[in-house]
Amino acid sequence: MADAYREAGVDIDAGDALVERIKPIVKRTMRPEVLSGVGGFGALVGLGGRYRDPILVSGTDGVGTKLLVAQAMGQHTTIGIDLVAMCVNDIAVVGAEPLFFLDYFATGKLHPHEAASVVEGIAEGCVRAGCALVGGETAEMPGMYAPGHYDLAGFAVGVVERARLCDGARIQPGDALIGLPSSGVHSNGFSLVRHVMAGAGLDAASMVPELDRPLGAVLLEPTRIYVKELLALHAADLMLGAAHITGGGLPGNVPRMFPDGVHARISRSSWVEPPIFAALRRLGGIDDASMLRTFNLGLGMVIAVRPDRVADAVALVGGSQVGTVEAGDGEVVFE
Repeated sequence: MADAYREAGVDIDAGDALVERIKPIVKRTMRPEVLSGVGGFGALVGLGGRYRDPILVSGTDGVGTKLLVAQAMGQHTTIGIDLVAMCVNDIAVVGAEPLFFLDYFATGKLHPHEAASVVEGIAEGCVRAGCALVGGETAEMPGMYAPGHYDLAGFAVGVVERARLCDGARIQPGDALIGLPSSGVHSNGFSLVRHVMAGAGLDAASMVPELDRPLGAVLLEPTRIYVKELLALHAADLMLGAAHITGGGLPGNVPRMFPDGVHARISRSSWVEPPIFAALRRLGGIDDASMLRTFNLGLGMVIAVRPDRVADAVALVGGSQVGTVEAGDGEVVFE
């Protein structure tokens, strides 16, 4: 019997095969709070009796046009780690522990092996973040996407006690800022990255003087997940506020954790930029202001701590002091 939906470009059997394929992958991410498995209409998660006054914290994000680099290279696993990182890092900055994650995978034609590789990366990201992959949606939409292309979105939910919410309100002049290194470009600025590559006639296999690996391999280095570090600082009552350095760079993200009346002074010589940024700066002739507002430049997370606790914080999670908090109007001053 003919399958009219398959003739229209949607293969339900391929979707079912994917679900069966990823079930053991997803299983290793489970947490005690999860009450249902993959395949139902809705995921069930209970908070139990661990929290007295819980605040749920949610975040959603994608990985932008980094997807195009992954698709051009035929490497689909690490992009799933990126997807998780972009969501869970955002909710961990307020001291929330990520509980569960859902993904949305959309493509013109579903290739179960390719999609399973993406989910493997998502599961690995969830393991690193300590959250459960409880479900998602796989959408096959002929005509919507070019052949070989797909899109991703992620959604994470975490929880924190109301009395322990880390909203930056305690930050004051004189506090210190410590920075945790990034693993590279992470998942922001790839439209500019791809523009630079096209202008310089480069592709993913190209070698450039600043790098010891092909350009694509460096660009696909997955976004670092900072959940364990932030939760450790929060548990030790060291974290006053934190900023995930994503689109907008340091100038656009550090002020997001501040209360009114303060600004940041950051020393550019206090950390070492990964060489990929020198390569992009040179290849694209990009000015410093644009670099700062587009990329993380080697700092993926900035955390405010009391000045007398800097050594304790660095000993616990690494990184280094990169600046201070001063009275001001919310900007970032670089020196």
